[in-house]
Amino acid sequence: MPRHARGFDTEHAWDYLTRRDRKLGAWMKRIGYLAPQPTWKKTFDPVDALARAILYQQLSGKAAATIVGRVETAIASARLHVDTLDRIDDAALRACGVSGNKTLALRDLAARERRGEIPTLRQMSTMHQDEIVAALVPVRGIGRWTVEMMLMFRLGRPDVLPIDDLGVRKGAQFVDRLDAMPTPKELAARGEAWGPYRTYAAQYLWRIADAGIEAKTPTKRSQD
Repeated sequence: MPRHARGFDTEHAWDYLTRRDRKLGAWMKRIGYLAPQPTWKKTFDPVDALARAILYQQLSGKAAATIVGRVETAIASARLHVDTLDRIDDAALRACGVSGNKTLALRDLAARERRGEIPTLRQMSTMHQDEIVAALVPVRGIGRWTVEMMLMFRLGRPDVLPIDDLGVRKGAQFVDRLDAMPTPKELAARGEAWGPYRTYAAQYLWRIADAGIEAKTPTKRSQD
């Protein structure tokens, strides 16, 4: 069974995309070369990563980090998984600042890990990315976007395009000089040209969106 490497050759991806798509390539040259993600080589526990994704949803980074820190203290562990989450009851989770919906999501995640439904990092190495999505999106509170971020930034899969992401869609709008953001379906079709390096293209689309928005923001004139 073939194993999927974590990460890919970003220099080759750069050369490929700048030749393949002149519009995107012009933006890429303006932004500069993006090096490999350091997280591609770091080991991690998928259950812990999913639990943290649940806790961070719809909160500022600072607020979420505070809540995660309280949970870690309550379970006496820096790793969130079935054994450690079993150490804390729902009332204690709520006391840490975890909402009712997120508590239910954490319980569902832990139950699925107990039943062996969450693939391990080793198992993921032999799974197609669509299989990983199919295995994880049934978890309460985990959507396709969350799994795609894991695929891109933790597993280093080279050909992931998060078509529902507003930043990616906005970046594509700037690349093609469109009046409106492309729909997810339109972006999926547009992204065919970027395979097999749609992950690398998406990394640029986020930066293009930021650069394009900044360029459109009028500079305030100083008052004399």
